[in-house]
Amino acid sequence: MSARKTAVVIGAGPGLGMSVARRLGRAGHDIALVSRTGARHDGYIAELAGTGAAAASFPADVRDRDRLAAALDAITDRYGRVDAVYYGPAATGPESWPTPILEAGADSVRAGMELLYPAVDVVQKVLPGMLERGSGTLLFATGLSAVTPLPVLGNLAVLSAALHNYALTLHAALADRNVYAGSLVIGGAVERGDIHRMLASQPETYGDISGMTLNPDDIADAAWTMAAERDRATATFSALA
Repeated sequence: MSARKTAVVIGAGPGLGMSVARRLGRAGHDIALVSRTGARHDGYIAELAGTGAAAASFPADVRDRDRLAAALDAITDRYGRVDAVYYGPAATGPESWPTPILEAGADSVRAGMELLYPAVDVVQKVLPGMLERGSGTLLFATGLSAVTPLPVLGNLAVLSAALHNYALTLHAALADRNVYAGSLVIGGAVERGDIHRMLASQPETYGDISGMTLNPDDIADAAWTMAAERDRATATFSALA
């Protein structure tokens, strides 16, 4: 069991997930990496070690409720506590592509919302310990469609808005409990991330994306400032006009 603080990074990918992991590591946290598979975790762990941060792998698909719960239990068993959670899983396969709002029936909206319910499960798992200690951080990454109508994103806009509102409502409920909840609203392709790589690899389909990219290190730094200063519930990072 570690005497250091522990941060869980859910959606540990090469873009924003790893930028958040590095920033939390610099702030003195051990890092628990959670993503669908652990195939890339060894590289992430080595990279974090090079910055002085200790990390470990806990593969789990957040849509598999039992596996996610087991991963969180394993993290608690290893470290004894969870002090911070970053929730930013994303799916990149064709099955996760958005359905425009005029075509989005209940089934497509329900499918899009599959990434909301695990966030609630995570909070219910870690929040009691945070409240007992009187400290903790919960950060949620969502999309620009949470605050700006983007009809083409349809069912995913409903997810973004719901996750954003969940974070803001947690923030209000926890304001006097010394536990911080915040929403990171992201509009653009996050550099080094899987979605950025996919878009950049198909210029004939998506065009030149250089003008719509975001630096994940900047977002991670701002997220840590939000959690440290606790003076706002949300921040928007947009490269989109």
